[in-house]
Amino acid sequence: MKSWLSPAKLNLFLYITGRRPDHYHDLQTLFQFIDYCDTLNFTLRQDNQLNLLTPFQNVPNDKNLIIIAAKLLQTYASQFDLTANSLGVDIKIDKKIPMGGGLGGASSNAATVLVALNQLWHLNLPTETLIDLGRTIGADVPIFIYGQAAFAEGIGDKLQAVSLPEYYYLVTCPNIAISTVKVFNDPELTRNTPRRSLDDLLALPYVDFSNDCEKVVRKRYPIIDSLIEQLSAYGPTRLTGTGSSVFTQCNNRQEALAIQSALQTSPIYHSIAKTFIAKGVNRSPLFA
Repeated sequence: MKSWLSPAKLNLFLYITGRRPDHYHDLQTLFQFIDYCDTLNFTLRQDNQLNLLTPFQNVPNDKNLIIIAAKLLQTYASQFDLTANSLGVDIKIDKKIPMGGGLGGASSNAATVLVALNQLWHLNLPTETLIDLGRTIGADVPIFIYGQAAFAEGIGDKLQAVSLPEYYYLVTCPNIAISTVKVFNDPELTRNTPRRSLDDLLALPYVDFSNDCEKVVRKRYPIIDSLIEQLSAYGPTRLTGTGSSVFTQCNNRQEALAIQSALQTSPIYHSIAKTFIAKGVNRSPLFA
């Protein structure tokens, strides 16, 4: 059995610059990984079977991105190599990243499957091919295959590597899941933020970064509004992706621990499913 990490990500900013004819949105976002990871365990098979041995509540295996990614890679390989018909795998996952929290857990799982099985099945496909395959699964999958903190445009899949300060973050996950589809279909969502150059965006003070989804989410989910308002007293706090998780920038782990402790004494704490402290990292733990 081989084990591979599957990290979470943060959107340090997220601006929506337009809506496309295919109903997707054009974005400008800044991705950074954090050292908080699921772990996927792979045991190879020789019978073409793809099995997810860890059940997900309310997600059938055939709808899980883990199996979708494995099947996609298996099918792609079979076009070029008849031995691909015998490629199979059993997959278990130690799940730590909250589902529906905007931390990219499902997309990261899919990316880890593609990267890991490309090596374990000795396919030796180039990274660009894996990114192209990942793009067909979901808009966030490419960044996890890319493996480097990046500025992203398009639907989030046109990537440019950046080097960012590696702050500590307190990540707070309310006891709710938010539908990305619902947020992007919300009639009040901002969709016309002016497009700016990467240099102009990175010249902004960190505290001036923002997320165009946050206004809608805070209006629709009062718990998110309360959390951001309370945590902003300690440091820059924003929604990641479409939520529901929010992150607070900290200068060091001790500062994050102090904020976490203060939050545990707040009346709002009963509405929180999980808090954790993580360090921003520019190189994905998947490739560590």
